[in-house]
Amino acid sequence: MHSLVVTFALIGVIGVGSQWIAWRLRLPAIVLMLVAGVLAGPVFGLIDPEQDFGAALGPMVSVAVALILFEGGLTLNFKALSDAGGAVQRLVFLAAPLGWATGTLTAHYVAGLSWPVAAVFGGILVVTGPTVVMPLLRQAHLAPRPASVLRWEAIVNDSVGALFAVLAYEFTATVIKAGNLGEAAGHLVIGIVVASALGFAAGRALVYAFRGGMIPEYMKVPVLFVSVIAAFAAPNELLDESGLLTVTIMGIVLGNSSLPSFNELLRFKEHVTVLLVSGVFVILAATLDEGMIARLDWRAAAFVAVIMLIARPVAVWLSLIGSTLENNERALIAWVAPRGVVAVAISGFFATKLGALGLEDAEALAPLAFALVATTVVIHGFTVTKVAEKLGLVSSERPGVLIVGASRWTAALAKALQDLDIPVLAADRDWARLKPFRLQDTPIYYGEILSEAAEHRVNLDRFGYIVAATEKDEYNALICTDFGPEFGRNNVFQLGRTDDGGDDPRALPPTLGGRKLFQSGASYHVLEGRMMDGWVFTRTRLSDEFGFDDYLEARAEGSELLTDIRGDGSLSFSTVSGRPKGNPGDILLSFAPQKAGTEETERRKAEKREKRADRDEAEE
Repeated sequence: MHSLVVTFALIGVIGVGSQWIAWRLRLPAIVLMLVAGVLAGPVFGLIDPEQDFGAALGPMVSVAVALILFEGGLTLNFKALSDAGGAVQRLVFLAAPLGWATGTLTAHYVAGLSWPVAAVFGGILVVTGPTVVMPLLRQAHLAPRPASVLRWEAIVNDSVGALFAVLAYEFTATVIKAGNLGEAAGHLVIGIVVASALGFAAGRALVYAFRGGMIPEYMKVPVLFVSVIAAFAAPNELLDESGLLTVTIMGIVLGNSSLPSFNELLRFKEHVTVLLVSGVFVILAATLDEGMIARLDWRAAAFVAVIMLIARPVAVWLSLIGSTLENNERALIAWVAPRGVVAVAISGFFATKLGALGLEDAEALAPLAFALVATTVVIHGFTVTKVAEKLGLVSSERPGVLIVGASRWTAALAKALQDLDIPVLAADRDWARLKPFRLQDTPIYYGEILSEAAEHRVNLDRFGYIVAATEKDEYNALICTDFGPEFGRNNVFQLGRTDDGGDDPRALPPTLGGRKLFQSGASYHVLEGRMMDGWVFTRTRLSDEFGFDDYLEARAEGSELLTDIRGDGSLSFSTVSGRPKGNPGDILLSFAPQKAGTEETERRKAEKREKRADRDEAEE
């Protein structure tokens, strides 16, 4: 028996530690958390949540789930949904309700759950979850259209599925407590209306206070945190757990209000959600016992199989009838639906609530949810690439370049790459600095590229390379360090550092960050100065007659090779550690003085042609 402080510490270390190890090893975090939670709970007995927390366990999980649902509401942006395309809207407004229905039928007839429990579980099964879908999409390199549809479905359905589960639970709880269907329906409608109105009012009040400057910046996150908990607690007195609906709607209102401080709120959401999801998942995994695991019999296996092979495909195919998606795209979307941590967290929460209403079969929700999550993550993770290849939906697009940092030099670089048909995305936190990119029709991302919001909205699997080119050396190093495991250390680049530090103990370690661009390791200020002096990007196509050595001889004095665009579309960048050696058919992209680059190169090419003509004449 250890203290409660030690229990909190163990849960935090296990949950966050599992996510960190998963990030380092590029494995699904959910699988590691499941294994770690089971080992810490029923196997070694390090954590016994029911004994350690006692009566506080239920309220703790309730507040955690409320914050998780509020986070889901924040990500449900209607403008982004309308821009995502008709297929995504069909999956939200048609496939989600169909998935609720097919999931409920499967839970009742295959898993053997009672109708009330099955209806709640059916809503939960709609949740796919961006935390597991995003890594799969980056791993598989899918074609842009199905990848975009799957990404947006995961983002939106995180909150839609939770809403379904909340509504099903409220109906069940009201009917059981009232005993009369008519009275229950009236009480339910009143409770939902009040909860929804309270959520809308609380959200609008926060928007008004934030926009009006009534709350200082340093207090916005604490006020938001307290407001969510208060909004969750208030309507529960009228209708059991209706606060979950309140906080979800509150999050939706805030997420669609274009607040000037929305990025700071999203960072709060990201940090809190990582901690809460990790903690709740580990707690639920630790509560599994032999009796709950014993419920995973043949019916559980059949339930998982029917959900994956029948229920999900039926809902997707029916909803996409008449859409612009091809049959192979529909098939891939119907297959890929891994469930995530949120599904398990909500299942464990409602299992407790339904059990308190006297529905004994609610105990099966947690083990069934664990079984479905583990199976879908593993099977979809190992098969998505092969299935996409069979369906011809692996992206044939050239690997693009993600440029972080808006400047004159990066705008010119983006234009040069786009002229070579290489996909480019420019990211910066300053809207004004992105103006040159907008004027030249370069796709942009306005916001923090390291945020979870960027992970949801940016299709990173389109990009094979990152160029961190801000004026802050430390931030460039952070970008490359963060994306290095995902893109590969050889594919993350940054500008040379303004001051490499020498013996300065305050300088960044030379091993931190990405590879330094250009053989000279030119810094941000050097490149911007060259842009002021009229330097431009030039391209040279190599051939059997004009090879790499000829390029070196003909290029303008002072010019620097940036990258070699190979025949297969891949890029090989020049760095301080070495430069590529182009082959016939490759295109070399260089940064050179404009006048010298034009006149000198043409003069040397002319001399080369004259020498070759003299040689050919002599041979004849």
